Amino acid sequence: QVHLEESGGGLVQPGGSLTLSCAASGRSVSRWGLGWFRQAPGMEGEEHEFVAGISYNGGNIYYQEAVKGRFTISRDHDKNTVYLQMRTLNPEDTAVYYCASAPRPPAAAWYEYDYWGQGTQVTVSS
Repeated sequence: QVHLEESGGGLVQPGGSLTLSCAASGRSVSRWGLGWFRQAPGMEGEEHEFVAGISYNGGNIYYQEAVKGRFTISRDHDKNTVYLQMRTLNPEDTAVYYCASAPRPPAAAWYEYDYWGQGTQVTVSS
C-alpha cells in the first residue's frame, strides 16, 4: 500500500507562485512513476486532468501544454516526495491538485495510476 499526502495549496494572486508537495509513505516509490493531476471547479465527476509526470529516475518528464514553461515537476528519493513548482499562475489554474503513483512509467491517463492522494486546493484569484 502507498499513502500519498499533498500539501502546499492555498490562495494566490494571478501571476503568483506556489509549490506543492506530495509525500509518499507505506512503501518506497523510488522506482515508480509519479504524476500530478487537477480537477477544476464544476468538473467533479469528470476525468482528472493530467498536469505533469516524472519517471522514477527523473529522466523522463512530461507536461500538459498549458503549463509548460510555468510548472516544474521534481522528486526527492530520500524524502519519498514529489514536488510541483507553479509560477505565473492564472485563474484557469484554480483546481484541486492531486498526486498519483504507479509502478510503471508516468502516463497522462488517470487510470494508469494505482494510488492517489486526497488533493490540495489551489485558488488563483485577486
